[in-house]
Amino acid sequence: MTVGYLGSITMDCADPPALAQFWCDILGGEITESNEKFVSIKTPGTALTMIRVPDHRAPSWPDGAVPTQIHLDLVVDDLDAAAEEAVRLGARIAAEQFAPDKCRVLLDPAGHPFCVCRRPTGRHGGGNRTRHIAMQAPDQDEVL
Repeated sequence: MTVGYLGSITMDCADPPALAQFWCDILGGEITESNEKFVSIKTPGTALTMIRVPDHRAPSWPDGAVPTQIHLDLVVDDLDAAAEEAVRLGARIAAEQFAPDKCRVLLDPAGHPFCVCRRPTGRHGGGNRTRHIAMQAPDQDEVL
């Protein structure tokens, strides 16, 4: 069973507005939502979300001393059913849940965080536009 569809690709960063503007310029996108912790942009191919992470450190690719900081948001109709199916397929529910009524954080079998998010309603509720719930790890060395 399919769990959901890809709603956005989310990038951790120190300055969401600046990073969002960069990607808008590169991809021909437009900002669809913005606040102090996150910015969402719509591009011709997908949605990107930038979230502010305290003490963000840029990835040190390719050596991996500081890993990359991108995760997937899957848009779903039923949070409980989607989370249960993801667990059945091998995911784990993350210990920290920041907005469980809107979005659930899970870990893939390799430990990468991803989210299943309720389909947005209202102004940006159509198509593949999504609202990402900003997540902040209590400790940068912790996995969400």
